[in-house]
Amino acid sequence: MSYNDASNGGAENPYSQPNDNRKLIYGILIAALVGTWAYIFYDKSKTKETVATLQTKIVNVDSARNAIQQEFLSVSAKADSLTQTNIQLQGDLADKSSAIQKLKGNIGSILKKKNASDAELAEAKQMIFELNGKVDGLFAEIDKLKGENKQLSSANEQLNTEKTKLTADKQDLEQNLNTTKTEKKQLEEKVDVATTLHASNIGIAAIKVNSNGKEKETTTAKRANLIRIAFVLDENRVTPTGPKDIYVIVTGPDGKVITEGGTFNTREEGSKSFTSKVPVNYEQGKITPVSFDCRQNDKYKEGDYKVEIYNNGFKIGQGVKTLKKGGLFS
Repeated sequence: MSYNDASNGGAENPYSQPNDNRKLIYGILIAALVGTWAYIFYDKSKTKETVATLQTKIVNVDSARNAIQQEFLSVSAKADSLTQTNIQLQGDLADKSSAIQKLKGNIGSILKKKNASDAELAEAKQMIFELNGKVDGLFAEIDKLKGENKQLSSANEQLNTEKTKLTADKQDLEQNLNTTKTEKKQLEEKVDVATTLHASNIGIAAIKVNSNGKEKETTTAKRANLIRIAFVLDENRVTPTGPKDIYVIVTGPDGKVITEGGTFNTREEGSKSFTSKVPVNYEQGKITPVSFDCRQNDKYKEGDYKVEIYNNGFKIGQGVKTLKKGGLFS
């Protein structure tokens, strides 16, 4: 009885303890497995999130790079168009153009980097902004210069038109001046001819001068001591009052001019030797008598003595005196 009581009265079953431990171990293992799976799921979720974040960041970086690249290409094309306008940039404009090209090179160097940092891309963006401003400024200056050049071209065209007109006017004036000069010369020649005096009533006499000074006209050569030439200058209402030079040429029978070595210029015969230069005080519009004696050292010869009278280069009168040989008592 007591044995049965002991066995039913609460004594532990030797096979129940192991069964309870296994359940605990199984529970722990199951819990650990569930936890592991949960961690794996969590870690995978975090990894996906990180990957997604990195992919988003990469996309954003690429998008930013592409945006900067497009912006750079746009402003770069604008800058390149400066060299396509066929405008020769000089001085300050050339310096500004060089600065733009240098800035373009710096930006291009950054954008060529595959692993350009955010700071470098930000710097590139800032330089693109600066480049855009420089390009716009240079375009504005070029447009201003084009406007000024257009105004200058317009002014130059107007000046050329005025120059052409002035040249035409000058040619007209020169033509008129030449015409005036020609007319003036013709008028002067007419006046010159009109003012030339005319000799008339020409008298040529051979004179014998006696020892007592008495004079007697002769016709024989051996008796002649001198030839007296007398004439009058006709009235001329054009010739001004004043001294006039009258040139007289006396040519002997031998064809030689009786001269003291002087010459004068004629209008039609060139330079000629003269016998005497006779100064005459002429009074406008009045007849003026002229007389002078022609002497020579040698004796006069028989034959014709030709007398020519000149004024103003023109021959204004002429005459001939013939001297005879004469006899013993002539």
